[in-house]
Amino acid sequence: MDIQGLQKMTLLDYPGRVACTVFLGGCDLRCPFCHNGGLVVGPMPAELDSGELLAFLKKRVGLLDGVCVTGGEPLLRPDLPELLAQIKELGFPVKLDTNGSHPQGLRKLVEGGLVDYVAMDVKNSPERYGETTGIPGLDLAPFRESVSYLLTGAVDYEFRTTVVREFHDAGSFRAIGPWIAGAKRYFLQNFVDRDTVLQRGLRPWDGETLQTFADLVRPFVERVELRGV
Repeated sequence: MDIQGLQKMTLLDYPGRVACTVFLGGCDLRCPFCHNGGLVVGPMPAELDSGELLAFLKKRVGLLDGVCVTGGEPLLRPDLPELLAQIKELGFPVKLDTNGSHPQGLRKLVEGGLVDYVAMDVKNSPERYGETTGIPGLDLAPFRESVSYLLTGAVDYEFRTTVVREFHDAGSFRAIGPWIAGAKRYFLQNFVDRDTVLQRGLRPWDGETLQTFADLVRPFVERVELRGV
């Protein structure tokens, strides 16, 4: 398997663990605020292959205590289950980042014991999902199915939203709260502009406004926190 990037150590990507992050190219969404624009619109050259990744991980047994797999959208890769099985064989817990567009693939990984933690992006209120993902007329059924599946507690999970001034307002969070009602964790991540973002000129909200957005979701979710503020 071609792997587009490897961050050899992170304290941020896998809550409570010292991990590495594996970046896989390809995505079925075109979110204008995506930080990994090169992975989304590609083709981005491979930095290493799965054999090189596994060799790296064998040397890090006892030093790292988790592996994050992100994208792009990792569930687009048909050989993802095989890669995760090999990572798990080395004894590493696996965190998967997903946009929720492939609920059957997600369920298969969880039921196969190949994923220990899932972080699913909830891009916006259902009404603004197509606009926010860069796919007008997007069918929300798969995303709703992924949310519902994670809410069953089949695997440890979090929901998260990258908050952008041009796409999110109070109405966004008034709608997101009921959609993910009963969730364990929800994070609002403040947008940070970078050269790799797909659309130029986007802006973050200030911390005070983000806190008011968080307060709108708190009645519905066990734990709501801000990131990057």
